[in-house]
Amino acid sequence: MTEVASPHISRPRIIVLGVQPGTPPFRIVEIDGQVVGEAKALTDVLEAAAAYGITIHDADDPDVVRWVGGDKYTWSLH
Repeated sequence: MTEVASPHISRPRIIVLGVQPGTPPFRIVEIDGQVVGEAKALTDVLEAAAAYGITIHDADDPDVVRWVGGDKYTWSLH
C-alpha cells in the first residue's frame, strides 16, 4: 500500500506582524491567534511569550515564531 504524504504546514503559536507607523514604530504580536500587544523590540516579544508560558529558545525557528514583513531585527519602517 502506498501512503500519500501530506505536507505539514506548521502554524507557530507566535506571529509578529509587520512594522506599524508610530513613535516609536511597533509590531503587533499574536499568540494562539489572539492579539496580545505591541512590541517595539525583540525583548517585548520574549516577554509577551513568557506571559503566556512560552519560552523562546530560538527566535529564528519558524516553528516557534513567524515574522511577517521582516525579521527579529526589523523594528522601523525603513
